[in-house]
Amino acid sequence: MRRINDERADDEEVADGVYLADLAAGEQASMKHWRVEPGATLPVHRHDNEQIGYMIRGTLTAITEDEEITLRPGDSYLFTSDELHGAENRGDEPAVGIGVLSPPRSDPDWKQS
Repeated sequence: MRRINDERADDEEVADGVYLADLAAGEQASMKHWRVEPGATLPVHRHDNEQIGYMIRGTLTAITEDEEITLRPGDSYLFTSDELHGAENRGDEPAVGIGVLSPPRSDPDWKQS
């Protein structure tokens, strides 16, 4: 068994105010801890991975081709494979959650250097 605590995971700023940290990963799926600071935007993108997630803290506006949905603590979400999506933190506190991608993914294509 491999155990990774979110407090010990190394987070990396992948876009202005958007942080990702690798948690547990296997051959079929990978888990990410993410944080989006107030006013920050997760760029709109798509990927082959199916993505499910869970909101822990704060609020986040998920953006798809057709709608905007406010996610709050306790909400889970699903982006199907190849679904266009992004997010904005329009609140006053960091939005924090967990995302699981299948198949596993390392760095996102939209990562800024």
